[in-house]
Amino acid sequence: MTHITVDAVSKQYSQMDGTTLSVLDSVEFTTEENDFVCILGPSGCGKSTLLNIIAELDTPSAGTVHVGDDRVDTNVCFVFQEPRLLDWRTVRQNVEFALRGKGVPRAEWDDRIHTYLDLVGLADFVDVYPRALSGGMKQRASLARAMAVEPDVILMDEPFSSVDEITARELRADLVDIWQDQDRTIVFVTHNAIEASYLANRVLVMSHRPSRILLSQEVDIPRPRSVEDPELVQLAESFVDSLETQADARRR
Repeated sequence: MTHITVDAVSKQYSQMDGTTLSVLDSVEFTTEENDFVCILGPSGCGKSTLLNIIAELDTPSAGTVHVGDDRVDTNVCFVFQEPRLLDWRTVRQNVEFALRGKGVPRAEWDDRIHTYLDLVGLADFVDVYPRALSGGMKQRASLARAMAVEPDVILMDEPFSSVDEITARELRADLVDIWQDQDRTIVFVTHNAIEASYLANRVLVMSHRPSRILLSQEVDIPRPRSVEDPELVQLAESFVDSLETQADARRR
């Protein structure tokens, strides 16, 4: 079973003037197996810091994070806000780079490359360099690269924020299809309440800094979902309202 447990995680940074910046304040939550959790919060609240701690790219000042099962290795991949493709390598070679890094046997490469590029709609662009791709296509290639290593857990840091809304909607729908087909655990960071409501099984609304979880809300809206669904829009507005209420309280 692949799940994530975040237990009372806090994070502080020392600043040049000798003061301490508190970013996370005793954050805790647990995902289920093959879960899709969105972490929603305002810019600068520490969402990306939390994701980096889960990915072991940063360390908590207090608390612990546990990913997966101690009895087996857990394969975790990270999808960044920018695609971070290697411009001097083709789409195929970018995926191969990830496969090599994860130690996937070379005999499996062609099959995985074909499978996952086809899954994201880039089968015809396998030998194209990133400079010839649109922003949305680059992010699809980045997603294929992540999926090709067949991770147990995918951590995603606002991956659709740099593309236009039309493309973002297509990418969100594709991501849900892939998640339902592949049975991965996904933790997805966003500041977009509609995006969180559309994607997630559960939304964790984080407060302003120092950040804690204001609200943990199950999303019971049946799939497939529509961003125009009044129930989904109302849910997203409730998330925004909870943040505005907290911001008003801070100003008093």
